[in-house]
Amino acid sequence: MTAPYACQPEESRGRHWPERMSTFRSPWQRDRDRIIHSSAFRRLKHKTQVFVEHEGDYYRTRLTHTIEVAQVARTIAGVLGLNADLAETVALAHDLGHPPFGHTGEDALAALMEPYGGFDHNAQALRIVTKLERHYADFDGLNLTWESLEGIAKHNGPVTGPLPYALADVNAEWDLELHTNASAEAQVAAVADDVAYNHHDLHDGLRAGLFTEEDLSQLPVVGEAFAEVDALHPGLDPMRRRHEALRRVFGVMVEDVIAVAQNRLTSLQPQSAQDIRDMDGPIIRFSKPLYQNLKAIKLFLFQRMYRAPTVVVERQRVTEMLNGLFPLYLNDPSKMPEHWFDAAKAAGDETGRARVILDYVAGMTDRFAIAEAERLLK
Repeated sequence: MTAPYACQPEESRGRHWPERMSTFRSPWQRDRDRIIHSSAFRRLKHKTQVFVEHEGDYYRTRLTHTIEVAQVARTIAGVLGLNADLAETVALAHDLGHPPFGHTGEDALAALMEPYGGFDHNAQALRIVTKLERHYADFDGLNLTWESLEGIAKHNGPVTGPLPYALADVNAEWDLELHTNASAEAQVAAVADDVAYNHHDLHDGLRAGLFTEEDLSQLPVVGEAFAEVDALHPGLDPMRRRHEALRRVFGVMVEDVIAVAQNRLTSLQPQSAQDIRDMDGPIIRFSKPLYQNLKAIKLFLFQRMYRAPTVVVERQRVTEMLNGLFPLYLNDPSKMPEHWFDAAKAAGDETGRARVILDYVAGMTDRFAIAEAERLLK
């Protein structure tokens, strides 16, 4: 039984291209399944989270990160009486638009695309699910419901200011009400993203040797977690100690989000999903004390992991690859596969051609981008 402020399947605004209702699945179960079976979802297996995909088998990839986000989103949504299928759908789709090499790749493509309408991975995810997945007889894209598209567009909050062209194009076809909050389910997916990466980046950074457990003992929340494990399990094997401590950090974040949401929902008494959208700010968020503690953890990760010397060297290397490949394809689209070459020729002006090339490059996995750079740039 879902709460009155949850998105209700029978009240969905439907799909851009009308379809017969499924006999066995709700609209958002169907959206979820289409995402899981999409080409873009499969490619997340070989896309960077922090470490480039070939650097080690144990590090999170964009796919394993996405699965972790979906698990957290279902848990929180279920406790709060929200529609867990919609929360999971937005979580599974939230990173579909990420290019190779993670945020480094996004930064590089954003700079390259500045003259042609910009680049943003959330906007690209929308472009993928509305245009670029081409499997169905009756439409391009996955023909997701309005609520799923809304969640992808604004799970991080209302979207204001100049829009990346990919988002502007989708919004022109179907108004996603970008000025309002997203549904509570989409907000859950956004917070689940924070929970997942704050947890697993600590784990991956330790495995990579970028910092030690002793370094983490100085951080809020994390230090207390290690102290609790040491008190309960003195002399525990180091790997088990690490896991036990970080699972407690994970639990602190999830329980904090749930407690804050329950308090706010009780206080504000929303009676519909639209009440959530119309609120002055998100209903799903961390408490202020934990938010401040997480800022300290994120600063530590930024300094010791995201900008670690070895990571910086790799960031420079992959940026050079994209900076080489993009103008190469722009000047000579015949270097791309035939159907992409045809699309670039049909695009008309340079802006249109650049956007076709962006779709091609952004869709690459790490390993394919590296192989193409070695083939074409040597």
